[in-house]
Amino acid sequence: MNMDPKLMQQNYRLPFMIRKSLAPYAGDFSHKWQEIRHNKHVGQASQLAAGVLLLLCHRGGHISDPREPGAWVLQLIKRSSQVSQGGDISCPGGMLHPLIDWAFSLFFIRSGVLPCSPLSFGSTRTLPPSVSNNINSLFLANALRESWEELHLNPLHISLLGSLPTYSLHLFRRTIFPLVAIARKDWTPIPNREVDKIIEIPLANFFREDSYGKYMIQASETLPTSDQGPWEFPCLIHEDDGGEEILWGATFYIIMSFLRIVFDFHLPDLYSQRIRKKTLNPDYLSGNR
Repeated sequence: MNMDPKLMQQNYRLPFMIRKSLAPYAGDFSHKWQEIRHNKHVGQASQLAAGVLLLLCHRGGHISDPREPGAWVLQLIKRSSQVSQGGDISCPGGMLHPLIDWAFSLFFIRSGVLPCSPLSFGSTRTLPPSVSNNINSLFLANALRESWEELHLNPLHISLLGSLPTYSLHLFRRTIFPLVAIARKDWTPIPNREVDKIIEIPLANFFREDSYGKYMIQASETLPTSDQGPWEFPCLIHEDDGGEEILWGATFYIIMSFLRIVFDFHLPDLYSQRIRKKTLNPDYLSGNR
């Protein structure tokens, strides 16, 4: 279950490895978007769409020097209590605004004004196949706009590596369109009211069996649902600032998809050994606005 030490000592090669691994999934966004639009056209319940960024950042050492490997981390956000799913860990990003994001995509991304690959990885200065079509560039624009609003993440401070398979949530009737990018190590997040804090989880932690557990979710009596639970979910338990942060749900599965595609990693069958519990209150669905 541990990451190959040789790969950890060759961090400068990781961006190339990720881009190559994600290339076959460049068409998934278009297929899913067509499905959502078709369902809406035939009168089925509307499905919302959201673009997000799975951000990697290199800490310590020099990203281009194999003699100083440093460490890769995933930069995630903890949602504030003012928004739905407060307290959850998620990727930066948010809901698609078709007109605004189409315009952003057309005038800034597809035109080449935003290269989206400013870091020094040689061939990664060119756009990967995942943004070579209109739909993928639409959700890249969506994710970049929302990340600017949430964290003040400058689009010029990331290097795009590709897209992951979409993920659909049934409780919120939402489909997530995830893109993988590397953030410049010296950028400074400025969270807005939707973000409680930034959480950085070392990539190596995902390859440790003792990082995983089981999350027991129970709906409170005041939550409008026909099933009060409890429901069981796999999770990752991360120690942060002397406490614990629980990564579960859609973001957990998106990261598991990333690890499976890039590293051929699969969730260990040991998560029942550590149990954590949570009760969902009504403001989990709407937030305290």
